[in-house]
Amino acid sequence: MDIKVDESTCTGCSLCKNVCMYDAIEIINGKAVIDDNCVFCGACIDACKFNSIEITGLPDKHLDFSNYNGVMVFLETLDGAVLDVGYELATEGRKLASSLGVPLSGVLIGNKVKDNFLQAFEYGLDKIYCIDNPVFSNQLDDIYAKVLVQIIDKYKPEIFLAGATSFGRSLVPKVAAIIKTGLTADCTALAIDEEKKILLQTRPTFGGNVLATIVTKDARPQMATVRPHVMEKKKTAIAESEDQSAKIEFIDIDQSKFKTKYKLISTEKEAGENINITDYDVIVSGGRGIGGSDSFALLKELADLLGGVVGASRAAVDSNWISYPHQVGQTGKTVNPRVYIACGISGAIQHLAGMQTSDLVIAINKDPEAPIFKIANYGIVGDLFEVVPKLIRKIKMGRGLI
Repeated sequence: MDIKVDESTCTGCSLCKNVCMYDAIEIINGKAVIDDNCVFCGACIDACKFNSIEITGLPDKHLDFSNYNGVMVFLETLDGAVLDVGYELATEGRKLASSLGVPLSGVLIGNKVKDNFLQAFEYGLDKIYCIDNPVFSNQLDDIYAKVLVQIIDKYKPEIFLAGATSFGRSLVPKVAAIIKTGLTADCTALAIDEEKKILLQTRPTFGGNVLATIVTKDARPQMATVRPHVMEKKKTAIAESEDQSAKIEFIDIDQSKFKTKYKLISTEKEAGENINITDYDVIVSGGRGIGGSDSFALLKELADLLGGVVGASRAAVDSNWISYPHQVGQTGKTVNPRVYIACGISGAIQHLAGMQTSDLVIAINKDPEAPIFKIANYGIVGDLFEVVPKLIRKIKMGRGLI
């Protein structure tokens, strides 16, 4: 694949240079010149009014995919440590790779991350490609996108998975657009079609009312992002004598070729953002039935007794009864606690999408027909303002607190 400028029609107008996010274009002697920084994103082609730029050597639509092999997962980091979603993807990737009979690899990109990821092998990875460079100190998606494109182009995985985090949701679509492949976002399930050997990517659509299964027929890799805590995180057995360092490939890059027009000015946390409900084993959530912000104090008392945290439905957050970091659901956090107590939550499918993988679900609602009871392990039909205080009193009595 190559990108060329037709000098007979190029006027040197600089429109292409102005839209290039990678500083890959210069105007020399009145003509556009494209250097090795180009990632073939096509922005310059769209900007050129004279049709002077084209990408040549594009593959035919129906490719021979025999040179694509393996499953690759993106190990996203924060402050040098791999996020849990990376281990969840590795666990799921191991299942997919085993079904296809192919290797599973991970990609780790960042600054000062070399010593913080050996435990990733405990989740089934066969190989890790590590790019450790100061240019990745800030999570600027266009720089990450360029190196991921190069890695995918070199190692050619047939499946590429990443977390549907705030960073993953901005990064992976750029990668997919550059390499011209399909991407299914926010998947809740992945599987292999045993007959066709292709990835089945399932995600909610139409507001969560329909589950669509999507396949990528005419491009590789097959790319998907998966919401954190939807997949299980499970370690695999590793022989004590196995040398993990032999499975790591450190990749050097030329820092000068990773330029960006973005500039990170500052990072600020929203008030209350210091709490991450996905870290807790017990969540006590309130919905519209709570009736107001003051009632969340009752749920907090129960959550504190259980060593948990307070969650909420979208209805409660939209009513400004509690802040967004507590929201559980399709537009909030996906959680997978050991115990999830739903108080005054009817159980809209959007909320269920964010908590239905909880180990144990206890529902408290006055409406016996509330959808939440269909997935609850234990259901209590009653007024939460009567039930929750009784639970609190029972727990305190059992602990000798009253």
